Amino acid sequence: IDISNIKAIGVSNQRETTVVWDKLTGEPLYNAVVWLDLRTQSTVENLSKRIPGNNNFVKSKTGLPLSTYFSAVKLRWLLDNVRKVQRAVEEDRALFGTIDSWLIWSLTGGANGGVHCTDVTNASRTMLFNIHSLEWDKELCEFFEIPMKILPNVRSSSEIYGLMKAGALEGVPISGCLGDQSAALVGQMCFQDGQAKNTYGTGCFLLCNTGRKCVFSEHGLLTTVAYKLGRDKPVYYALEGSVAIAGAVIRWLRDNLGIIKTSEEIEKLAKEVGTSYGCYFVPAFSGLYAPYWEPSARGIICGLTQFTNKCHIAFAALEAVCFQTREILDAMNRDCGIPLSHLQVDGGMTNNKILMQLQADILYIPVVKPSMPETTALGAAMAAGAAEGVGVWSLEPEDLSAVTMERFEPQINAEESEIRYSTWKKAVMKSVGWVTTQSSESGIP
Repeated sequence: IDISNIKAIGVSNQRETTVVWDKLTGEPLYNAVVWLDLRTQSTVENLSKRIPGNNNFVKSKTGLPLSTYFSAVKLRWLLDNVRKVQRAVEEDRALFGTIDSWLIWSLTGGANGGVHCTDVTNASRTMLFNIHSLEWDKELCEFFEIPMKILPNVRSSSEIYGLMKAGALEGVPISGCLGDQSAALVGQMCFQDGQAKNTYGTGCFLLCNTGRKCVFSEHGLLTTVAYKLGRDKPVYYALEGSVAIAGAVIRWLRDNLGIIKTSEEIEKLAKEVGTSYGCYFVPAFSGLYAPYWEPSARGIICGLTQFTNKCHIAFAALEAVCFQTREILDAMNRDCGIPLSHLQVDGGMTNNKILMQLQADILYIPVVKPSMPETTALGAAMAAGAAEGVGVWSLEPEDLSAVTMERFEPQINAEESEIRYSTWKKAVMKSVGWVTTQSSESGIP
């Protein structure tokens, strides 16, 4: 298409992943520490000893449990373990950011005047951001011993942050920024209180819009910023259930076990048997996230017999994604008080029809998929195009068009669904408490 047709650029990114770079050279000072990284487990254990049991100020300010998942502990780990990062902080050369910040800074000029910013959705995943005041929190920064001067400026999710400095798109404004799960919520047009979506990517992320109020979970969900679509627009919050391993389990079957050559093949294997034949797969490769927050868990495959083959394991892997979603959906229903009548889904894995049917069966509600499953990219584009000064479209409710959807209705009886789910819960309990001390895993590179 003609470059003159490109009016704006939106950024959507994997959240929590942490980068520290040198503002003078523009070079990262260490590899990015990815959201699933477990090197921060001892950092978490040391920090948790310092949180008073009766006043979890970290959780009440951030909406997050202390976990290896969030950026503050990754940043703390970098400061404790990487001399280059320590030195850059001492010499006032260091900048911290999540991937969105790194991208925007680099694209708007980098060392030559790059804009160092992030948006409220990404900031809310760092564990340094007060989700009530929408500002970096001095007390949190002191607790994690993070110098505030390295943090990016926090902006709304839809405004002009800066212009592209080089390349074919020079001069085009970057005007949308949303963490991937918030972007999918926007892309699915879940703008009403109580609307929810589940994204099937590396992990699984179920977000429910709770409107302009923070809802704190009694059942292991996170409270997070959903979006703030403009400088003068109100902030909206969400409850989120995060599952660490979803699509990653299929990648593991492909790359680590070699029982499939391509991710698509899993559908064929699962279809061959149509059942896991009593085999259950709990892919707790990085511990368990919502609703358990159990770092001691590790992956297990149980219920094996001499009859079990790779097809059953493939089927069990797909079921694992669905059971994990059911666990967070149950928690969501308990927290919100109004059970979801259907589940809106998106993400790469939703192309797998067996997975979608299994999901409807295990939840026992219809699963609804938009004809455009790349809702994360769509959400970032919506935010970018609606920004003040760009204004190529409006996100007001009356201006939004209906989306064509594909529906998957439950096809098994509720009783069978319940039996399978309770057996899954038994399998999860067997995966918990596997890692007892740090030293038992010191052999991991």
